[in-house]
Amino acid sequence: MKTEELIKNKKGTIVDVRTPAEYRGGSVVGAVNIPLNEIPLRLDELKDLESPLILCCASGNRSGQATNYLSREGVECVNGGSWLEVNNLTSQEA
Repeated sequence: MKTEELIKNKKGTIVDVRTPAEYRGGSVVGAVNIPLNEIPLRLDELKDLESPLILCCASGNRSGQATNYLSREGVECVNGGSWLEVNNLTSQEA
C-alpha cells in the first residue's frame, strides 16, 4: 500500500521525528513525537506502535534517516516526508 493510501485509510501510526520545539510549532493531529536522536533509545516503544510507522519531519530528510534505521531493525515503516504533506493527506477524505 502506498504512503498516501496508508494515511488516507488511517493505517499505522504517524511518527514525527522533529525536535519537541518544532513539533510544538505545528504537527499532525494524533502523531507521536519521537525525535530522530531518540529513535535508537526508544526502539522498543516504536516496535509496540501500530505498524506500519509513517515517519515525517520538516522536509523528509530526518524521516528518511529514521526509515532507513528502523527498516534495518525490522520495523515496518515508510518515509512520509514533510509533516505538512502528511497533515494535508490526513485531512482528505479516504
